[in-house]
Order: sequence, then C-alpha cells, then structure tokens
Amino acid sequence: MKAHQPIGVFDSGLGGLTVLREIRALLPGEDLLYVADSGHAPYGDKPTAMIEARAFAITELLLARGAKAIVIACNTATGAAARLLRTRYPIPLIAMEPAVKPAVERTRSGVVGVLATRQTLASHNFSVLLKRVGSGAEVLLQPCPGLVECVEGGDLDGERTRALLTGYLDRLLARGADTLVLGCTHYPYLTPLIQEIAGPGVQVLDSGAAVARQVQRRLSEAGLLADSERLGEERFWTSGDPADMHGLMRRLWGNEVLLRHLGEDTAPRTTKASAALALEPV
Repeated sequence: MKAHQPIGVFDSGLGGLTVLREIRALLPGEDLLYVADSGHAPYGDKPTAMIEARAFAITELLLARGAKAIVIACNTATGAAARLLRTRYPIPLIAMEPAVKPAVERTRSGVVGVLATRQTLASHNFSVLLKRVGSGAEVLLQPCPGLVECVEGGDLDGERTRALLTGYLDRLLARGADTLVLGCTHYPYLTPLIQEIAGPGVQVLDSGAAVARQVQRRLSEAGLLADSERLGEERFWTSGDPADMHGLMRRLWGNEVLLRHLGEDTAPRTTKASAALALEPV
C-alpha cells in the first residue's frame, strides 16, 4: 500500500456521506472513494448473510480501485460483517461504533436513548459495546424502522419523518432520556428535526468525527497518510440508479458530484463473482 492511494468508504446508501464529510474535513489531502449501496438499502431489515455478502463485494470493488484502507460507514454493516472483513483483508479497516460511551459520560439524568436499526441493536458488536461502556447509565434501545427510507427519499423534515421520529422519541423522553445516540449514519441528517422535537435540554451525539479521527490514527500508524499539501478528490458510485440519486447526493454532500453506477470503470482485479454480486439485485 502507498500513501497516495485512496480511502474506500461504503454504506447501505447515502448516510455514510455524514462520515465521509468528517473524513474530508480532517484529512483534506486524501482521495476518497464512496459507494452507496442504495440498490439494496436499507440494510436494517435484511438478513445478516445478505449484508455480509454485500460488504465483501463492495470491499473487493474498492480494493480493485486501489483503496489503501476501508471505512464501513454503516452501523448495520459493521455489526454484520466487520469481524469477517478483518479476518480476510490485512489493511486498515475502520468501522462504526455508536457513541454510547460519551453519552453515558455526559448524561445528567442517567438515562441514554439509542436510535438505530433493528440489525444494529441485535448485533454481537453492539451487545459487546453495551457490556463494555453502558453500565454507567440506563441505556434504552429504540429501533427506528422507516427512517433510513425517509433519508434515502430526501424527506428530512416532512410529515412522515416527523411522525416517525415523534413516536420513537416520545418513548425515550418519557423515560427520562436526556442524551440521544444516533446509531445509524443516516440519522445525523435528521439532527435538526430531532433537536426540535426533543427540545434544547437533550443532547444528540453521533460518531462520525470519532471515526474520522480513527482513520487518521490508523493511517498514521501504517505510514499511509497522504501529503497534506495537496487537496484530495472524491469519487462516487452507487448500485442504484445514478440519475435518480444524483440530485439528492449533491444536496446532501453540498457540492456537485459525478455519480457512477458500480458497473462502470470496474478495475481488472475485480472477480466475475464479486462484480456480479455488486450489480445484481438481492
């Protein structure tokens, strides 16, 4: 691996852009590759085996395009596939961890609410995290079906999104939660609405910035940090329809993007099996 090679980042859809933004802010010299697996989103209601297969296929595609490190910018994919990916690929592989530890440290009421997908909350990774850092407070788990679809549809503050969030938050606030953990990378786009519903006395935490710092640390340890004198570039792919997704991705990213389908510019290293898995619907 060479320092000039890019960092590969993937998510079930567009939520991982919240992590990509933090990486870009901290590491302006790095080239970034981003895959939105929107053709198969959301992951939160999919079988573990399917999520593992998607994670392996996308990792192969990113490595084929020269990625020196992989960031799983998806809590559900982290829970389903991070351990297996680490056994197969001897490169820096950085995954998500919901901000339960800082939430437990900051709560004043002693009650923390975690908003996440069902798959994330049921994962081994999350269970281990709770045992490791969750004993200092009462941690309430709130699965949030439908929120990823709202974000993927560009509905960040509409009636359906507001109604879903109100129902989920009411259950946590009624039990005294004063600190909320966003356990899905899509949810930071809903932070303004969450704050409006929950009120000014409730803290809302996500782990995007912490993941970016971990990327920086791991690359530094491996001698793989890019030259900070240059400005890095971003490249974007999706397993969905680029024409349908382009406008929303541009809106969420905040700049113009060139969005390609995963089938375009596939590097020669990619195997037929992994390419087929990346392109065929599940």
